[in-house]
Amino acid sequence: MSRKILVAVAWPYVNGEPHLGHIAGMNVPADIFARFHRMVGNEVVMVSGSDMHGTPTTLKAADEGVSPEVIATRYHEIWSKALEDMSFSYDLYTHTHTDRHREVTQELFTKLKKNGHLVEATQSMPFSETEQRFLSDRFVVGTCPHCASDSARGDQCDTCGRTLDPIDLINIRSSRDGSTPIFKDTTHQMLRLGDFQSALEEWVEDKSDWRQNVRNQTLGILREGLHDRAITRDIDWGVPVPLEGYESKRIYVWFEAVIGYLSATRAWAEQQGTPDAWKKWWVEPDGESYYFQGKDNVSFHTIMLPSILLGSGELNMPTDVVANEYLNLGGIDFSKSRGHAVWLPDFLTRYEPDPLRYYLASIMPETSDSEFTWQGFHAANNNELVATFGNFVHRVLTITTRNFDNAVPTPGKLDDDDEVALNACDTALKEVSNAIERRKFRDGLRAAMRLAQTGNRYIDTKEPWKTVKIDKESAGTALWVGLNIISTLRTVFYPYLPTSADKIHSMLFKDGDTLSDGWAKRDIIPSDSIRKPKPLFRKLDDSIIEEENTRLIGN
Repeated sequence: MSRKILVAVAWPYVNGEPHLGHIAGMNVPADIFARFHRMVGNEVVMVSGSDMHGTPTTLKAADEGVSPEVIATRYHEIWSKALEDMSFSYDLYTHTHTDRHREVTQELFTKLKKNGHLVEATQSMPFSETEQRFLSDRFVVGTCPHCASDSARGDQCDTCGRTLDPIDLINIRSSRDGSTPIFKDTTHQMLRLGDFQSALEEWVEDKSDWRQNVRNQTLGILREGLHDRAITRDIDWGVPVPLEGYESKRIYVWFEAVIGYLSATRAWAEQQGTPDAWKKWWVEPDGESYYFQGKDNVSFHTIMLPSILLGSGELNMPTDVVANEYLNLGGIDFSKSRGHAVWLPDFLTRYEPDPLRYYLASIMPETSDSEFTWQGFHAANNNELVATFGNFVHRVLTITTRNFDNAVPTPGKLDDDDEVALNACDTALKEVSNAIERRKFRDGLRAAMRLAQTGNRYIDTKEPWKTVKIDKESAGTALWVGLNIISTLRTVFYPYLPTSADKIHSMLFKDGDTLSDGWAKRDIIPSDSIRKPKPLFRKLDDSIIEEENTRLIGN
């Protein structure tokens, strides 16, 4: 029986263009996972969208002297196009400034209030005397009381991942003008996180299959004890608070952003003409949900979101929070705010998406930070994709079409080498499947590439370009085995390199597509016609390393 898999991808702030650090940590692994589960026949819905209401967007708007909506809409369109250009298979990529998102957010807010999990309280918040306004979240910076980072913000420290309140910051100052704010009392709605302490502890303790960094960080927060947290703000951009007397306030962005996964699933279901279909993933007990994040967002998805779900009384808890560490550039993490990045739209003006998907998957920061280098990208493209994978596909198809009239040869009796090579196909299908299922995407990619290496060794041993002149049947057998390996490579690489996999499909088969063939080795039928090969990948000149490093320094 098919499983119901929700793939929920982190919602980016839309105050700038996407960089490679963004997609390495959340989009690439999520898309691999979603594509694999579609292939095996599971019901998958993959959703995300742009976080339109984040304070970074408001700050950017203030800097440019325009409304936050102008900034959010501009960068939402850029993000949407870049994600589409990367062939990320979203069922819906939306944003948080929609009527459906507002309705779902207010619905959950009201339910939590009714269930007694929201209380009104007076809180002391920073107030700018120069701007005459309250400063929430990223409008203030200071030193983290936990790790001493001097770049902590009013709601979170990105260095240690702790959630904060502005009053926690040491040497607090305005991120706008550097002035020191005063603290004034204001009234807010507080989420009583302590109501869920025991349930969360029991839930997390049971998650032995989670990544250790996610589980340990969450348990550490829980051991310190959960406290009430304000989920409203003194701002005018965001989702309105559905309470009398709160007309000038808005709902805290991290409360409403994590609700975006639900509102997006509901919006998708409505677009399909099946408005209740969202319940398969969110209400029915066998629904599974996987949240793909960066490590700086762990607590919002293992504390904040689960508390909201528990407080609603009816919604499913996350199956896994798949959080990656940081992708670094020159030893420093990619940063949109600091401009330290390789920008995705610019990258795609010079390079194809599949080699980038491959390289980012190969260095994915699953358990520790990893490093993007142009040398590494160049080597992965030329040595692995071109010289190993692409070369194997191209020479088997070239020899076959040239010597067997563009048709699959009929194999003779298989010898031990042939059997070993065919068995390697079954092994690859199993190993890649197991790795992706366990969210070990680098292991899965290595298993797929091992099959390409096996294919090259097999063809080198059989030398069909020679034997075709003296023993055509023997050469035909070797090429038939090689075509079976190529068919399997098409399958195991599809979650990672969907465009390249589909190119292989079009060379081997006249009907169907890679996805509909499922997670299996499609049989290679003797006498079926095949097409002359075209190169899967483009070899990069050595000069691009220096060119790109120079461009990076210039930026």
